[in-house]
Amino acid sequence: MPTEISGSTGVNKIQDDTVVAADIASSVNLGKVLQVIYGTTNTTAQTGAQSYTDTGLSASITPSATSSKVLILVSQNLVFKTDTASEREVYWNICRGSSLVILASSTMDTNTSNQFKNSVFNGLNFLDSPNTTSATTYKTQMKVSAGSSDVYAQTNSTNSTMILLEIGA
Repeated sequence: MPTEISGSTGVNKIQDDTVVAADIASSVNLGKVLQVIYGTTNTTAQTGAQSYTDTGLSASITPSATSSKVLILVSQNLVFKTDTASEREVYWNICRGSSLVILASSTMDTNTSNQFKNSVFNGLNFLDSPNTTSATTYKTQMKVSAGSSDVYAQTNSTNSTMILLEIGA
């Protein structure tokens, strides 16, 4: 026999086994991965500029709720070349549209000129709160700190990837 719980007016009645854990879990997306988007490129990008240049890596997602988070997972190898025997920095970022989401930098200390070095940027991850249900594009950009330097992405047709995971919040 089910247990009946009545409110003070007798209007609200809930019977035991009417609402079960599966009913609650199916309507709550908290912490669940709601969608996965994958972007990739193997087209070489290069810049010697001291202003940000797109690397060619991007992916777009349309969150299902404004409260959703987007977990951004990037795997992108950058190669650095300088014509001077000095310290230079490579800057790398992730943007949501034209807005900066996260910035990383790496100092490259070269002892000889015309030297190539692999950057430390193999992965950059960030949990973003875009606060929208509109299509949202994420992309990576790069620049160098001073002249006589170049930075390359996707050299020798290596693949760079961006994975976007919508997380229910």
